[in-house]
Amino acid sequence: MKNRGNEHLEYRQWAEARAAHLFRIAYLVCGDWHEAEDLAQDTLAKLFVAWHRVERSDTVDAYARQTLINTFLSHRRLKRSSEIPSEQLPDCGVAGVDLDLRMTLVNALRQLPPRGRAVIVLRYLEDHSIESAAALMGVSPGAIKSLGTRALAQLREQLGTDHERLLQA
Repeated sequence: MKNRGNEHLEYRQWAEARAAHLFRIAYLVCGDWHEAEDLAQDTLAKLFVAWHRVERSDTVDAYARQTLINTFLSHRRLKRSSEIPSEQLPDCGVAGVDLDLRMTLVNALRQLPPRGRAVIVLRYLEDHSIESAAALMGVSPGAIKSLGTRALAQLREQLGTDHERLLQA
């Protein structure tokens, strides 16, 4: 049996290595910098509590993603957030990245319903299979297909001519 000190060290190492990735998923799913920080932090806290069960399996990353998606969807269902989203994002130049195009995509994602947004992020940005996305969201594969089809159609409509630029990027 491991002692608590080793468990805490293993969790800390995992969290340091994966926190940025969790934040990226959270940001793409919710579209708000501060809410993404909260989602990632909530996910890490929930994972810490369950670490003694989760770290023995091969699915720590999957558990973390599922926890993040479930937390996001439950926040949307409860509508208990008192924070006001900001239109201004921090200015962070990245070489070789079309920031206008990226912001166009993020704004379009923000317009999607939460479950449609989650499907787009899981399927097309995280590259999960239909079955994997269904398991993470707790719905049927058919629901993933349906949600994905509607969300892609909404994205295409919102993006208009930018849709072609995104395909080339």
